[in-house]
Amino acid sequence: MNIFRIKTPVQSSAHNELKRCLSAVDLTLLGIGAIIGAGIFVLTGIAAATTAGPAVILSYALAGLACSFAALSYAELAASIGGSGSAYGYAYAGLGEIVAWIIGWDLVLEYGVGASAIAIGWSGYVNDALLSIGVSIPPYLCKSFAEGGWVNLPAMLIILILSAVLIIGVKQSARFNTLIVFIKLSTIAIFIGAALLDLKPVNWTPFMPFGWSGIVEGAALVFFAFIGFDAVSTAAEEANNPQKDLSIGIMGSLAICTLIYIVVSGLLTGIASYTTLNTHSPVAEAILNLGHRGIANLIAIGAVAGLTSGILIFLYGMTRVFYSMSRDGLLPIGFSKVHSQTQTPVRIIVLSGIVMSLVAGFIPLREVAELVNIGTLAAFVIVCISVICLRYTKPELPRPFKTPFCPTIPILGILSCGYLMFSLPWATWLRFIVWMLIGLIVYFVYGYSHSRLGFQKSEKSL
Repeated sequence: MNIFRIKTPVQSSAHNELKRCLSAVDLTLLGIGAIIGAGIFVLTGIAAATTAGPAVILSYALAGLACSFAALSYAELAASIGGSGSAYGYAYAGLGEIVAWIIGWDLVLEYGVGASAIAIGWSGYVNDALLSIGVSIPPYLCKSFAEGGWVNLPAMLIILILSAVLIIGVKQSARFNTLIVFIKLSTIAIFIGAALLDLKPVNWTPFMPFGWSGIVEGAALVFFAFIGFDAVSTAAEEANNPQKDLSIGIMGSLAICTLIYIVVSGLLTGIASYTTLNTHSPVAEAILNLGHRGIANLIAIGAVAGLTSGILIFLYGMTRVFYSMSRDGLLPIGFSKVHSQTQTPVRIIVLSGIVMSLVAGFIPLREVAELVNIGTLAAFVIVCISVICLRYTKPELPRPFKTPFCPTIPILGILSCGYLMFSLPWATWLRFIVWMLIGLIVYFVYGYSHSRLGFQKSEKSL
């Protein structure tokens, strides 16, 4: 049994070809839409209050640095290999089928759980916004059964609505995302302007109340804020010029968002004591405490917009990885069929939307959401390994973009992401291992025997 079968990029046939319609700007905005969300509006305050203090800006810089190593590796593989499966496709080309399956299974978990977790946060923000104007949703329709309610209905509805947006078409989805990105960037600009007028440098003292260990713990926590730039690489088959545009989208969105995170976290800890920021909406509450009620309401709107685009991009990433695995035969190939008019994988989107809406509606994901971090870090490690392997095994592969200082940069990516992985709780590792074991069972029961690559190799040997 050869479980390390290596494949070359898939050539799509007419019945499963995606539509090329995304520019470098679309891809950059796609990355910004995925990255800026719960991280900037929630995690900044939590990390400052519980792990890093005002030095949370260093936590963001450290997490951003770790991501940049992986992003450079992503950019090389996206430009040279392409494909809509992101790290799954890269691992298939560089490390073999079994490793590709593991990382694909991992990515489905990352994007799926991430979308559900963000939807639950979105539900809380929307409920608070409605309460502020005198409209209330019955509590039993905003919480799962385990949390004392019946179902988190708003979380379910937003996933189903955004699934419908994805079905309509990727270009339409990109336009919707562009609108949302404009709203939340405008909101952040308003916050920056207001915060600059109320800065109190005394709040930055002490700067490192929890020491270096607190900064590192903060980096592991705020790493969730950077999850999403890898979703850009899932759009390879829908990019107008993937060899050029993907690297621009990946590196551009990461650089812009890292700068925004550092600026906002610095200003937030400058207008309020870090000890007061451990709340669900620290940015809005800090501005509200300064007496800017109107600006606080605008920030709340921006938070809802940010979470909305985050759900959209996570759903997009999940469906494209699912699509690639199905097209390769590792999952039922019928799912890879695209609609003749919208040229989107409707079956996958419908199935993913229903499953994720049920998860968001009926399961509390406070602890399970940590799986998003460990899953993403594992994907980053494998991408960095793939770059090194392909440099030696396929030196002739065209590389429109090359990771500089290879293999040093990929090795730094492996070490930094691995370091952050091992800072996560053992319970998270246990759940991750269980999910991976389930995935291996599915692969050996179904995927290995139905793999299109396996069929191709069998036919050649006859």
